[in-house]
Amino acid sequence: MYLQRARASLRQALNRYTAYFRAARNHPPAASTQTMLKTDMDRLSVTLNKLENNVARVAVFGLVSRGKSAVLNALLGQKVLPTGPLNGVTLAPQAVVWSPYGNDKQKAGDLQIELIDTPGLDEIDGHTRAEMAQVIARQSDLILFVVAGDITRTEYQALCELRQAQKPLLLVFNKIDLYPEQSRQAIYQSLQRLATASTDNQPLQRLLSTNEIVLIAAEPAPMQVRVEQPDGRLTYEWEVPPPQVDNLKEKILEILGQEGRTLMALNALVQVREAESRLAGKLLEVHEAEAEALIWKFVRYKAIAIAINPVAVLDLVGATVADLAMIRALSDLYGLPVTGHEAGKLWKAILLSSGSLLLTEIGSGIVLGLGKSAAAAASGVDSANGLTAYAGTAIAQASFAGFGAYSVGRAVQVYLENGCSWGAQGANTVIQDILNQLDSNTIMYRIRQELTEQLGFLP
Repeated sequence: MYLQRARASLRQALNRYTAYFRAARNHPPAASTQTMLKTDMDRLSVTLNKLENNVARVAVFGLVSRGKSAVLNALLGQKVLPTGPLNGVTLAPQAVVWSPYGNDKQKAGDLQIELIDTPGLDEIDGHTRAEMAQVIARQSDLILFVVAGDITRTEYQALCELRQAQKPLLLVFNKIDLYPEQSRQAIYQSLQRLATASTDNQPLQRLLSTNEIVLIAAEPAPMQVRVEQPDGRLTYEWEVPPPQVDNLKEKILEILGQEGRTLMALNALVQVREAESRLAGKLLEVHEAEAEALIWKFVRYKAIAIAINPVAVLDLVGATVADLAMIRALSDLYGLPVTGHEAGKLWKAILLSSGSLLLTEIGSGIVLGLGKSAAAAASGVDSANGLTAYAGTAIAQASFAGFGAYSVGRAVQVYLENGCSWGAQGANTVIQDILNQLDSNTIMYRIRQELTEQLGFLP
């Protein structure tokens, strides 16, 4: 269900990008803006294709010489990715399809798995490393971080940085054949010591638990074995033990089987949300003059309508209708999907977030509206004094109403700039639905609070 809604949200976002570029032909944006938005559009297209083909991505990170490529080769059952004794064998991210169940379609279902190998995080410069890691981590559904031996402070810091992507993460301790005394508890205690000494105050329980630590030997070291020949002679030969990665394979398939589709949907929706926010910002720039004129038009209409209306209750109704109409008009200008119902929700959100600003307008509107109604009634007895009182009250009320309309217009622009993912298929709506219904036994549930805070939703 969530995958279907995520696909619909992606298509909706891509349609808005298409509409933006079509509308921008007469007023083309800067080349840098076009490049950024086209990059976003390409990424969303790739993500949509991934969802339509039910592809889950598993990215592998780690420092050099930790055996990242060897881990993937062991999972694949053949040497597909290059490995070697020298550092830096993997020079760029590489993707390969993994079929853990072979031709058994009943077990595999319709889920496909793509494994992504990455260069060592310590062999490329800091900015490039951070950018590469961020892009790949955000596009992945599950992260494997490979270590071997004692975990260094550099590895711990890299682990914390990757954790910011808010994706399930497995710490894969490779080369366990060389470190037979290591255990999950010992590794976890080492992480605790690094966390205590760290200055970033990253809670360890938010990083990972012992359940997300997996011990393997992807490419065990050759062992010398004694061989008894038919004639009774004893010889010694070197034998390479088979890879020990079954527990890692089972853990990956367990997570993807239980949470894979939810992870894929959330991953896609977060990308949509971020891309739409950038697009909304550019839309505001392109339509800045038109939006300003539109807001002032509604300011005048609202002020005049409030001023000439003699009935206090109808003032409030008219003011609300005018604000909702302006929200719809601004949304139409920007090409954003805001229905009447959603415009009402947005108006309420603006009312609550603006606090005293709009409440002052409503309060003053009620007081002045009653005064204006009284003045209108009095004008039937003493027309000169009544009209004077009516005019003064109407002007004051119209000023408050116009100021309120302008404030609402500006608040709408801020809301649209910070995220325009409204509606049943909007990214914000679907993400909130997923977060509210996460199974308490999943990894995602454990980081739900953290993800909720990052996205700016109420818990």
